[in-house]
Amino acid sequence: MKIKHLLIGILLLSPLSLSAQEIALQLYSLRNEMKVDPVKYHEMIAEWGISALEGGGGYGMSDAEYQKLLADNNLKIVGVGADYNRLKTDPAGIIADAKKYGAKYATCYWIPHAEGPISMEEMKAATDLFNQTGELLAKEGITLTYHPHGYEFQNSGQGTPMDYMLANAKYFQFNMDVFWVKMGGGDPLAIMKAHPGKFPQLHLKDRKIGTPGSPDGRGDVETNVVLGTGDIDIAGLIQEAKKQGTKYLVIEDESSRSVAQIPQSVAFIKKELEK
Repeated sequence: MKIKHLLIGILLLSPLSLSAQEIALQLYSLRNEMKVDPVKYHEMIAEWGISALEGGGGYGMSDAEYQKLLADNNLKIVGVGADYNRLKTDPAGIIADAKKYGAKYATCYWIPHAEGPISMEEMKAATDLFNQTGELLAKEGITLTYHPHGYEFQNSGQGTPMDYMLANAKYFQFNMDVFWVKMGGGDPLAIMKAHPGKFPQLHLKDRKIGTPGSPDGRGDVETNVVLGTGDIDIAGLIQEAKKQGTKYLVIEDESSRSVAQIPQSVAFIKKELEK
């Protein structure tokens, strides 16, 4: 009887454990502030109720000093950067960076290509590289993810480069920046629904209503607004993330107002997660 009750309890609790999300912050949001006083702003992040970070730069501190700063503020690096050219030449170095912090994710944020939309040939080459290096990283317990940046959505008549990558990603997943997907003409929520399970991380970033799109991955960062106040269905994305078990809801606010906007965005995510 006790075993039966235990099994029932596990079944009842398992959906909650599978769908738990954690709010994270991409430290690029505070790139200017960290140049001035990294100690102050790490303390501020903790005060906002955030403990998970994407970053890992160290801000001029020794490894020991930076690890202490993180520990003192109950912060952890959960994702590091994976530069495209470094993936080609030094995947072992990326693995070492991740392991230094105990990070389980490494994200490539940009594929070098000629100015403008990326070509299908360039996207195929990137997909091959990500599959090759993603397999290496996976053996070390690290998931390689790609961060779409808006230049992947030019339709060639046979679909977009983004369609190709999503269909052929075997050993890597995605850290979808919903702002840049929207800027490029994609529908982040529709993409997420069409490819469930491929998005362990989301960069949640809302866009000022009336902002024109851009096919080249460039745009005015001052159009980043508080989550829930722009023209991206952030609430819908959060609910889909709950369904799919997305691990990290990563706030990235590139605007000059990030210090004021981030705590408001944290409050919005928390409200949506409670629904």
